[in-house]
Amino acid sequence: MLVIRPATREDVPLLRTMIRELAEFERGLESCVIEETDLHRDGFGANPKFKALIAEWNGQPAGCAVYFDYYSTWRGPGLYLEDLYVRPEFRGKKIGGTLLSLVAQIALQQNCCSLRWEVLDWNTNAIELYKSLGAEFHDQWTSVLLENDGLRRLAEKSK
Repeated sequence: MLVIRPATREDVPLLRTMIRELAEFERGLESCVIEETDLHRDGFGANPKFKALIAEWNGQPAGCAVYFDYYSTWRGPGLYLEDLYVRPEFRGKKIGGTLLSLVAQIALQQNCCSLRWEVLDWNTNAIELYKSLGAEFHDQWTSVLLENDGLRRLAEKSK
């Protein structure tokens, strides 16, 4: 039986574990440096920067979705789905689709114009799921990330 609920402060260790499991699946575990203290502060502190859902199958933690608000100057407010993860032993039970559907419901309840996320080009199972849901793929847009030393160097240019 599937139960999906909002994550709480007590879920932070589990949430970090599943984030790291997803990072390993995505072949990027070495880049996953988030700590429980960061998740406590950023998700459950005075000014939360993200929200999360926890999926449980027969009382066992089966997956999660992590999302946050963003704003499009062309369209208005939206939700960004940072992580959608289902543990391997629970795949094939429609947990990922249900999590995605609940995040979509939250987006509509918040009057969002869209739900955005990224998928690795080799993750064909996820791509097929997203296509079956009617998701659009914007191949003409390239994801850009500036971090660490590059971020610091750019910030120093304004001084």
